[in-house]
Amino acid sequence: MENFRKESDLLGELNVPLDAYYGVQTQRAINNFKISGQLLSSYPDFIKGLAVVKKAAAKTNYELGLLDESLYFKIAEACDEIIGGKYHEQFPVDMIQGGAGTSINMNANEVIANIVLEKLGKNKGEYEFCSPNDHINLSQSTNDAYPTAIKMGLLHMNIGLVDKLEKIIAAFRSKGREFQDVIKMGRTQLQDAVPMTLGQEFEAFAATLEEDISKLNNNAELFVEVNMGATAIGTGLNAPVGYAALCAKNLAQITGFPIVSAPDLVEATPDTGSYVIYSSAMKRLAVKLSKICNDLRLLSSGPRAGLFEINLPPMQPGSSIMPGKVNPVIPEVVNQVCFKVIGNDLTVTFAAEAGQLQLNVMEPVLSHAIMENINFLCNALDTLREKCVVGITANKEVCLNMVKHSIGIVTALNPYIGYKQSTQIAKEALETGKSVYNLVLEKGILSQEKLDEILDPKNMLRPHNK
Repeated sequence: MENFRKESDLLGELNVPLDAYYGVQTQRAINNFKISGQLLSSYPDFIKGLAVVKKAAAKTNYELGLLDESLYFKIAEACDEIIGGKYHEQFPVDMIQGGAGTSINMNANEVIANIVLEKLGKNKGEYEFCSPNDHINLSQSTNDAYPTAIKMGLLHMNIGLVDKLEKIIAAFRSKGREFQDVIKMGRTQLQDAVPMTLGQEFEAFAATLEEDISKLNNNAELFVEVNMGATAIGTGLNAPVGYAALCAKNLAQITGFPIVSAPDLVEATPDTGSYVIYSSAMKRLAVKLSKICNDLRLLSSGPRAGLFEINLPPMQPGSSIMPGKVNPVIPEVVNQVCFKVIGNDLTVTFAAEAGQLQLNVMEPVLSHAIMENINFLCNALDTLREKCVVGITANKEVCLNMVKHSIGIVTALNPYIGYKQSTQIAKEALETGKSVYNLVLEKGILSQEKLDEILDPKNMLRPHNK
């Protein structure tokens, strides 16, 4: 039995699997672009974005009298099924490809057309009844449908990323409350500074990540401006009058996002500025997240020859040669994710810069880099929260002993005995091994009662008057 059907395009005929909903142009892309191994089917929000765009386009064409009612309803029904999660395996093209996204656009056009044909009781490939180009791609070009689909996907993906971020912020806040009475030594330049609490340190982790919620959301808001109706280069050739504004209105109604038509479609078609600034927000998050992971690794270092102020949950044996060794594998893997995100941001920058004249043909690698970053960050945030942060415990006595024996507490004496005398005390403590506390008493600089009050760690955690 024949397992293929023949389809043709301007390059000739090609065999397509008989049961495939995609067609000849998708098959050519499968054959041509064996690049990353990451397929469109791995990015469900992108596929849903394509279906949303095709549904809005069909609705607009119907309302403008270009598509008959029965065909419009079938197209809308097919799109709704894809939005609901069906047929995603029918999107097998590589995310990185030549052609400015044409293969992905045609993949969507062909799948939707063949779903419609099936609903009409026709065979796959009988495109005279529903054509990928003449009906599904009506009044569109890859150059407006494809970037609009990317933006619809990213709007949804951003919601998921922010949700993951909010959860890890809550986990750090919870630890901040748990550790609010754990006195420890703060450090600058890896040297003893002044006392603080472990709770303040973990609350700071939460606060620095919380700042990035507004950055991600504000930058994602730029995705609501789309160039549907621009067709090839922004002039709107082959789109009817009023199409751009009406299609944006329909997209808003379908998605619930405040979608608007770009004021200058010629400018909007090659413009990738929204991707650049959103990617930069993810890079900012990655830099902060990696710094936090560095801190967690330092604070848990040891256990006997390091700081050992906190314990990370033991996740797996750490060495094939050193018995008993347990490594901070979760912060380590999140560090590596952050490096990948930072590198992908550079890819986005280069891809955006490479736009020429009326189109940026590098949008496939640009969109892949951003979507990969979102997926990586979502997974990393969940992993760090579930397998590390929630299980962290404090070594309270270790922290307190470091404060008691630290020369850094001499800073608290500055307002009382002056910087010069404080420096002399610190120097002598370093040279003799004596404590700051004992040296001040030996020299009769302050009474024991006053010294106890000044050097009580709890009095050094916040501003106070002399």
